[in-house]
Amino acid sequence: MSKRKLNKRQQARIQKQQASHHTSSTSETSSESLSGLSGTIIANHGKTVIVENTERKTFTCHLRQNLETLVCGDKVTWSQESDNTGIVLALHPRTNFLARPDKRGKAKVIAANIDQTLIVSAAKPVLNTRLIDRYLLSAEIAAITPIIVFNKIDLPDEQSMRNFKEQLAIYQSLDYHVVFTCAKHAIDISHLKPVLVNKVSVFVGQSGVGKSSLINAIHPEAVAAVGDISSSTNKGRHTTTLAQLYHLPEGGDLIDSPGIREFGLWKIEIEQAASGFKEFQPFLGTCRFRDCLHEDEPGCNIRAAVENGEINPLRWDSYRRILESLRE
Repeated sequence: MSKRKLNKRQQARIQKQQASHHTSSTSETSSESLSGLSGTIIANHGKTVIVENTERKTFTCHLRQNLETLVCGDKVTWSQESDNTGIVLALHPRTNFLARPDKRGKAKVIAANIDQTLIVSAAKPVLNTRLIDRYLLSAEIAAITPIIVFNKIDLPDEQSMRNFKEQLAIYQSLDYHVVFTCAKHAIDISHLKPVLVNKVSVFVGQSGVGKSSLINAIHPEAVAAVGDISSSTNKGRHTTTLAQLYHLPEGGDLIDSPGIREFGLWKIEIEQAASGFKEFQPFLGTCRFRDCLHEDEPGCNIRAAVENGEINPLRWDSYRRILESLRE
């Protein structure tokens, strides 16, 4: 994944500001206002962003021209203008990012510099395993650890819950961490908290699955907006319209992202898709044809593994549907 670098003009400007910071004989506050400071984006409000400095004080900042859209988790160089305002000068290279295409087919970055993606699902509005597979694929390609969270375990009856667990057992058999919770009644939240400590985690998933409720249960001071399910469509209402980064008292950061109903895949080539399915990886490069896409080609060892029961057919079907969407 390509990383964005500072251009020569930005590097020269920052070096000049840092030199000014070290040689100035004025007070520390006035010196810092002239220097390039390090900060983290914790919210984006469109024309302005909220930057947090190394002491966790926040500033409302405008962006220098030609900067790309900044997201939660981005590391930036910025300059302070007043007690609570500033201007972002440059974006530091991202170690990774999670993105999806917008309506125009351009990248809509969700969060950056993250350790793990918590893929939140629930019985209502619906357990969408195809959406889970898309998130898993993106996480695998970006080398981000995925964790699947099944929320609202208080809603299904016993038989329905057994069915849900059977569907999610596919992921557990692949060594994906699956956590069952109920944010509303704070059930098994203690199972989720340990995996968040000292990690930068982004919560993703369709609208209405309870991402913001989970964040409130984990960190009550966050006061993230909570919505419900539309009775007319049985689809989640969009309550989180902007991503927000929260700090955990135990250490670690949480990023709450806006809910979506579909998750498009950004900049993933058709040839890459198979590598994002963990169970395919032992068979990659062993097919008869080097350019095998593992659909109906003769001599495909992945398809043979499906027929032999080594790969779950539901996952193979999901992979083929993803290929169709990438072709579109």
